[in-house]
Amino acid sequence: MGQEILTDPLLGNNHKTIGEKEEKKNQRRSNQKIALCLVLILVAVSGYYFSDNITVLLSRQVTNHSLSHGTGNDVVESENGVVAADDGRCSEIGASVLRRGGHAVDAAVATSLCVGVVNPMSSGIGGGSFLIVSSPEDSKAEAFDMRETAPLAASKDMYKNDANAKFLGALSMGVPGEIAGLYEAWKRYGRLPWKPLFEPAIELARGGFVVAPYLGRAIASHSSLILKDPGLRNVFSTNGQVLKPGETCYNPKLAWSLEMISELGPGAFYNGTVGEKLVNDVKMAGGIITMEDLRSYKVRITDAMSVDVMGYTIHGMPPPSSGTVGFPMVMNILDSYSELYSASGNDLGLHRLIEAMKHMFAARMDLGDPEFVDITNAMNQMLSKTHAEEIQKRIFDNTTFPPEYYMNRWSQLRDQGTSHFCIVDADRNTVSMTTTVNFVFGAGVLSPSTGIVLNNEMDDFSVPTEITPDNLPPAPTNFIVPNKRPLSSMTPLVITKDGQLVAALGGSGGMNIIPAVIQVFLNFFVLKMKPLEAVESPRVYHMLMPNVVRYENFTAINGDHIGFTEDSKMFLEQRGHEVKEISGGAIVQLIVQNFKEEKDEEMIIEIARKIGKVYTKKAKQFKGLLTAVSDPRKDGKPAAV
Repeated sequence: MGQEILTDPLLGNNHKTIGEKEEKKNQRRSNQKIALCLVLILVAVSGYYFSDNITVLLSRQVTNHSLSHGTGNDVVESENGVVAADDGRCSEIGASVLRRGGHAVDAAVATSLCVGVVNPMSSGIGGGSFLIVSSPEDSKAEAFDMRETAPLAASKDMYKNDANAKFLGALSMGVPGEIAGLYEAWKRYGRLPWKPLFEPAIELARGGFVVAPYLGRAIASHSSLILKDPGLRNVFSTNGQVLKPGETCYNPKLAWSLEMISELGPGAFYNGTVGEKLVNDVKMAGGIITMEDLRSYKVRITDAMSVDVMGYTIHGMPPPSSGTVGFPMVMNILDSYSELYSASGNDLGLHRLIEAMKHMFAARMDLGDPEFVDITNAMNQMLSKTHAEEIQKRIFDNTTFPPEYYMNRWSQLRDQGTSHFCIVDADRNTVSMTTTVNFVFGAGVLSPSTGIVLNNEMDDFSVPTEITPDNLPPAPTNFIVPNKRPLSSMTPLVITKDGQLVAALGGSGGMNIIPAVIQVFLNFFVLKMKPLEAVESPRVYHMLMPNVVRYENFTAINGDHIGFTEDSKMFLEQRGHEVKEISGGAIVQLIVQNFKEEKDEEMIIEIARKIGKVYTKKAKQFKGLLTAVSDPRKDGKPAAV
């Protein structure tokens, strides 16, 4: 008997797991195909011609997969919509919005608010996000840049007297953009009212939520930070002891803030009571954000950046995201090999991937906010297939090189944290969203009167006086200017082929995001792994400096062991790589769409041809089986409609 999932928080419905119905589903498909062939034979014998109505009916019968899912699994399937977040409660909240007929963006609003409540170490309305929305109707995607901006009083030399203030304390806070961005996306695409989308998150904050293992680890490892700050201490500790996994956490002030925004709209945050209280707390903690900063914040809405890679089109964020530029650069380098992986195994391809990533990291620090610096040449070079082929010639299968070989000029951005989720609705509207407060618990400050964790996004800027760990100068394209957005590693992607949705993915984990997203893409689309295997497989990471390959070897929260083989480790060491074991990595969520009905339709065409009938295949938007995976490295679970 399969496990039953949590009751739908908005509708009170129960659904069952995949495993319980799989056998019946396969039998039903087999029976449908037999019936289909009999119908075709009867049509031929009777002398009838195929009509559009008949073929449409047959296609619908063949492709009517039964619905089943469960939050107890790391993977779910559905034809009618799925959500993959890094917390199962939030996935289920998003799916419940889809069950009410909501657009993927409606579900994204509810999901992101939930994640901000239950995973406040990584995200929240005190931070910012990148969001991609794709619509099948016009085969286009839009990018919503709600990343934090530098305050009006900020300057490139503002941290010269206190380097620590760049990442710790209220002075490290950028102007939050998440609420403004969610509202703009909802105005364009939302089908459901704004206020009800906040209710599940409000209830979690006010009524309390159980501390999940991943949050519990973050609280334990940052206990001194929490106990030093009055706001954090009030929410994440009791009687002088920080909360542990399984205990209940309450944030009534955040519930109040969310309630005000739900009733009054984003104006409550950017030009109202919530904003005023937040600004006052920031000022008391030594920050410089003002109401003028909040009122002047603008969401950037543009066409998504679309790039063709290995026969697919990826839709992602333009800069200041470095992911949508870095991803195709690495892919073009790898695609220039006639055979990426050797017949004897994947280790050679892994070595080539590491080398390609090192070249990418060296190049990306020429990027920055395009509204403040000219990055045209840098982007063109990173996206150039000719340049990729030239780099490929500099990669040798028998060795690696010191960092200067890759022509790195600037110190690396070492961003952290974040949370990612993907959503696809019944109409195949798709959202891929990455949200962040940067470091764990952001600036290490929680606004006592609003319950909001302050971001420390200013640390993602480069500053002239910075003493860098790699002894390279800071990147001028990423210097602080008022209203400027800092460079980012966040890489939310939607992937299509011939205008059809094939996948949505993205990750969390700062500088590890791009390598993780690349490896999941290669695992699924090149190595043909199943979706869960593609996400769960062990990964490698590189930062260029230090010149070390970090490889995963640990036990995930669900009990699965994730680790590289000793043979793979030795293969890399034999090529001069210094390797280091790590217990954890980036967290990737993935949704894929499988067009099984295409095979069924091909079968109809072939049978029709053999019996001398004419069948015309119509161009349409396919709605295949959706598979959603939440990374077992965290305690997320996907949910389905």
